[in-house]
Amino acid sequence: MNFILMAVIALGSIALIAAMVLFVVSKKFAVKEDPRIGQVQELLPGANCGGCGFAGCSGMASALVAGADRGDISELNCPVGGQVVMEQISSLLGMVVCQNEPRVAVVRCNGSCENRPRLAVYDGLRTCAAMNATGAGETACGYGCLGCGDCVSVCNFGGIHMNKETGLPEVDEDVCTACGACASACPRHIIELRKKGPKSRRVFVSCVNQDKGAVARKACQAACIGCGKCQTVCKFEAITVTNNLSYIDDNKCRLCTKCVEACPTHAIVKMNFPVRKSVVMKPVEEKA
Repeated sequence: MNFILMAVIALGSIALIAAMVLFVVSKKFAVKEDPRIGQVQELLPGANCGGCGFAGCSGMASALVAGADRGDISELNCPVGGQVVMEQISSLLGMVVCQNEPRVAVVRCNGSCENRPRLAVYDGLRTCAAMNATGAGETACGYGCLGCGDCVSVCNFGGIHMNKETGLPEVDEDVCTACGACASACPRHIIELRKKGPKSRRVFVSCVNQDKGAVARKACQAACIGCGKCQTVCKFEAITVTNNLSYIDDNKCRLCTKCVEACPTHAIVKMNFPVRKSVVMKPVEEKA
């Protein structure tokens, strides 16, 4: 009985000493968190989408507080919360937030079933990442959309869906938060975040094919052939042609749509522009 009592006392003493050591160490080496981080995190939407460039809202909150200490948070933005949330955070941190233009995800591929014929049948794991790893997919275009919907799967907001008729993803700009999850999930990088534009109007090249003109056109009727006609008619130097592919800089584009009219393959798309009314010429009555 004495041996049991001695063992209990010995173990209790060891546990007590260990607890005291841990308590002293935890106090001495404790890392104090800035209380503003928790306050900022409460203002963030909590989507943890990664659109801000951090793994989650906690990382974004820490970066905002650190930026406020440096005196600059202009490079940080929460696409889900938008301007309203950023203004609340700026007010909390005593900063002034810059006015950010709203952005939206844009699918830069017009290779519908009609424009880009299906030449093969993929019989494997039905994801874009898996199909892209095996080769060119089911069409002759090695750059265009694979149609498996990886972008749809990663969207936490229901802002993108697959069109069954065209086989292409379509973005609902009223729902899209420009978090960039779909753009990151696309193995062929056909989804880009671009400025939403005034009245949601925007012009962009709906193609990423970098093959030479004849090869690109053979694979898809709506492919950019790198002819440069769009670049020639643009008066604002918003269009460049690199690696047989045109690209429109949305910071320079003035939405004149001359490039849309000049494109021989209709690879340049304009969105949400009013439809021009056709002018009907009335016959002139001859006077007797």
